[in-house]
Amino acid sequence: MRLNLFLGTTLSLVALVFSSQVVLEQKAPAETPAPADPVEPVVVTAAFPQSNTFGHIFNGEKNTITLTVENRSGKSATLVSVGGAVYNVQTEALIKNLTALKFSRALKQGIKLQVPYTFYSEFKPGDIRLNVWLDHTLDNQTVRVGAYDSIVTIVEPEVSIFDFKMVSTYLVTLALLTGLGYVAYQTFAPKRPRTKKRTAPAAVSAPVGAVTATGAGGYQEEWIPEHHMRKPKVARKKSGGGALTSGDEFSEMSAGEMSAPEKEKKAKGKGRK
Repeated sequence: MRLNLFLGTTLSLVALVFSSQVVLEQKAPAETPAPADPVEPVVVTAAFPQSNTFGHIFNGEKNTITLTVENRSGKSATLVSVGGAVYNVQTEALIKNLTALKFSRALKQGIKLQVPYTFYSEFKPGDIRLNVWLDHTLDNQTVRVGAYDSIVTIVEPEVSIFDFKMVSTYLVTLALLTGLGYVAYQTFAPKRPRTKKRTAPAAVSAPVGAVTATGAGGYQEEWIPEHHMRKPKVARKKSGGGALTSGDEFSEMSAGEMSAPEKEKKAKGKGRK
């Protein structure tokens, strides 16, 4: 009898457990499938070029990040602009907004478009959070899509003595400082008094050729025209007392007072006679 009692108790317990499982399965609600992720109308991704594998931002240089844009909306969309900003890593405070670039370019359906975004950095070396976004229009509405949001490292560029930019900058700075120094010297430096140079009196050239002096002055016969050298001939007239007139006195000039050309002409005239 004890065996029958034990078997009956065991069977009743098994039946009770089985019935409770059936009731729970009936009451359990049917599982609903999870909703599918909504498809973005415009998908944007961003990456640094292969030359900048670690994604560093160089101070004082042009930094470029490339955005890949794809229109999946089946409608016409237009790329408006690309912008960005940098934030403090610890406090999430805005450090500076980067310059936005305007494009106004149509985004065709199913075609991936690569858009370079260039910006300059003048920040302290260290880690910052870089956020880059893209604005586009769809159905006459402007939509902003995030393209890049990650922590990047700002570093100083490598310095080389053969760097053309550095050498040209030093040369221009040196030229400016030299010009300013010259202007300051000319303005504030005491000026020395100028001494006048004594000029020697011009030497008087000696007369060329023979000079015939008359009175206090002198002249050169070779510069006097020939017709001025001729002596007027005056006829001799005797007065009643046998004395000569004043014209006779003028004609009785000595041959030494006649000029050399007159003497030569007179000699030639006598030879012809």
